[in-house]
Amino acid sequence: MKKSLYNYILGIADNSLILGQRIGELCGHGPSLETDIACTNISLDLLGQVRSYYQYAAKIAGDGRTEDDIAMLRKEREYVNVLLVEQPNTDFAYTMARHFLFDEYHLLFLTELKKSKDMTLAAIATKCIKEVRYHQRFSSDWIRRLGDGTEESQNRMQAAIDDLWTYTDELFHQTDADKAMVSEGIGVDVTKLKNAYYEKVNTVLEESTLTIPESKYFQKGGKMGIHTEHMGFLLAELQYMQRTYPNMEW
Repeated sequence: MKKSLYNYILGIADNSLILGQRIGELCGHGPSLETDIACTNISLDLLGQVRSYYQYAAKIAGDGRTEDDIAMLRKEREYVNVLLVEQPNTDFAYTMARHFLFDEYHLLFLTELKKSKDMTLAAIATKCIKEVRYHQRFSSDWIRRLGDGTEESQNRMQAAIDDLWTYTDELFHQTDADKAMVSEGIGVDVTKLKNAYYEKVNTVLEESTLTIPESKYFQKGGKMGIHTEHMGFLLAELQYMQRTYPNMEW
């Protein structure tokens, strides 16, 4: 039970940590000052959420590790985020498409996590969902703006959706920890979110005059610690200070 809960929390938190790191890379590189600041704030939102999860995970582990140790000092195969969130910021369309495809899931997930029998997880979800509603609104607005914009913006957004679509199905795969926590009434049965997710995503794509991908081929592995080539480079930046100056504290 204790180990499964710890692993379950990592499965939630790692998604937000890696996505927060990715979006944070846009700081100073956004297409406009307002958008740049918005993306930076979203990154900070996600990292703030991560702190709550990792603090709880550290308490459960009870082995002396801190939230920083869990966040910064694991090896690549020990991170269990989905492949979607580690994909690079190829261009602004890719960034918003990746953000949107995760936000729709994240909002559905937190809505159900609020009902958890674990009061700490329920409280974290209740706090985080307010921020995630804004994240979803922000990213879906950009999908519409770029999809129903110029020929150039539509082509770029369609290419991003087509490329990232292959990573969406993994959101609904269950690990052993997921199954254990669902059986205890603590975790969310993500398989039940799948239909609602694709309905919401498809609605936004249609409103954006974008074509819904027909690909039936999906990639997975992130939840099992098997990542794309992009993950190692991301962690090299994320972990730099802790690796260079061991045991550093603020």
